[in-house]
Amino acid sequence: MARTTRRRALTTLGAALAGAVALPAAQAWAGGSPCGPRPLWNAHAHNDYEHPHPLFDALGHRFGSVEADIFLVGDQLLIGHDSSELDPSRTLESLYLDPLAALAGANHGSVYRGRRRPLQLLIDIKTEGSSTYLELDRHLRRRPHLFTRYAHGRIHPGPVTAVISGDRAARSPMEAQAERRAFYDGRLTDLGSSAPASFISLISDNWTQNFTWTGAGAFPDAERQKLRGITAAAHARGQQVRFWATPDAAGPARDALWTELLAAGVDYLNTDDLAGLEAFLDARPTA
Repeated sequence: MARTTRRRALTTLGAALAGAVALPAAQAWAGGSPCGPRPLWNAHAHNDYEHPHPLFDALGHRFGSVEADIFLVGDQLLIGHDSSELDPSRTLESLYLDPLAALAGANHGSVYRGRRRPLQLLIDIKTEGSSTYLELDRHLRRRPHLFTRYAHGRIHPGPVTAVISGDRAARSPMEAQAERRAFYDGRLTDLGSSAPASFISLISDNWTQNFTWTGAGAFPDAERQKLRGITAAAHARGQQVRFWATPDAAGPARDALWTELLAAGVDYLNTDDLAGLEAFLDARPTA
């Protein structure tokens, strides 16, 4: 009981702090110059909800993509990495959907002021995929102007693009929809399949199951060519690429691997180290 009470107290404090961060963030991106800080579109906040201020820490570091794991409990979508960590006050709405809607409203239809490119919200389903997605779809439809929408063969951009990952059973109900407010996170096995980018917008996979190199020493040429072939094939179909399970300990090996990923055209660098990736990307020349 004491642990539960403490967790709820911390959650309440976190919500208050997030609210305190949200207002100046919205004001900073809504006022002043036509554009706010330059977003780091290649930056993906893995397990974003584990940071002290979910969403807002990633936005403070100018990330272009954030990841939230969800569990369906009743009709609620709770946020957490494991079912033992769930707290009824930590919902997808409270940590992500409501703040993003507020920011988009304050910034005239963008999460980042003056930047029309949508923020990517990767939603990783941890419970049975079909039923969880159908409930998630109901939540997304309550905010018709927030999300990029697919409707009858056309894509209508919004401030946020939701991409559904996790349990593969979500695919069937998504493919059956003529209209939806989310896209599917495919795997390398989907590369070159008949599924279009209007359905599979992102190709993600486990780095360690596809490559042996982890940043130390020279990148084997055969693996470099394999990586570049993957990104070229995805980009030719209008899809983006992300790898998870890449080395994330600060140091030369991580920097070397990140450098090769960017050189190959990988769209999102996966990290838990927000400040570390921000510093790495800021040190690189901009186009």
